[in-house]
Amino acid sequence: MIRDITIGQYYPADSVLHRLDPRVKLFGTLVYMIALFCFKGLLDLGLITVCLIALISLSKVPFRFMVKGLKTIVVLVLITALFNLLFTPGKFVIWSFWKFQITDTGIRNAFLMTLRLIYLILGTSLMTLTTTPNQLTDGLEKALSPLNAVRVPVHAIAMMMSIALRFIPILIEETDKIMKAQMARGADFEHGNLIRRAKNMIPLLVPLIVSAFRRADDLALAMEARCYNGGTGRTKMKPLCYDAKDRRAYLLCVLFLAAVIAARILLPFPQ
Repeated sequence: MIRDITIGQYYPADSVLHRLDPRVKLFGTLVYMIALFCFKGLLDLGLITVCLIALISLSKVPFRFMVKGLKTIVVLVLITALFNLLFTPGKFVIWSFWKFQITDTGIRNAFLMTLRLIYLILGTSLMTLTTTPNQLTDGLEKALSPLNAVRVPVHAIAMMMSIALRFIPILIEETDKIMKAQMARGADFEHGNLIRRAKNMIPLLVPLIVSAFRRADDLALAMEARCYNGGTGRTKMKPLCYDAKDRRAYLLCVLFLAAVIAARILLPFPQ
């Protein structure tokens, strides 16, 4: 299960998405998330599905590798679907027991929220799988650079996000090593009830937290030893620059959002 986490990982390939400017991918991800949580009809759902399939095909990232990341949110998806299914009032009650009831609206909301979560993980994973942490940092810093005028520490925010993304695969690997070492000593992480499993996680979490703090301290010392003092006066080895394909990608993102909004207005789900 630990190895199934794909968020923060980069998949090297030579694709159109890999070659796009990171600012375009950040904007496209934002547009995708807005579209994902504002659609209300079958037409805009179809548009989002076609867009997601097309982007996965263009990225040249194996679909099996992307779906692997969904295993980590199965519990979250089930809980979300269950709450929407049992606690959403509606016009037609299909089943009722005590304070729980299943209605037509509850079934629709459970389906939509489950679909939204799955699409959200797949869509946002595309950005990290096709963009290196350095590119994400540079793109985020460049996109938010106007906020420097109001003294927002844009470089520090971008650096923190970059370090956090870099630490995800490292901590996953560290967790896997500690888990295997504890299992070799007789620890059991897979059996027992929920409370017992939570107690069994203590031998895993304590050394993981200690290791994370140690790595953070080593990184801070290394940055200080190299006289790192923020983004003031720093230059880029590969400065970001838009070209024709980036401008076309911006246009496609705007057209996609406009199409989803138009479909929401023209053909919503029946109430």
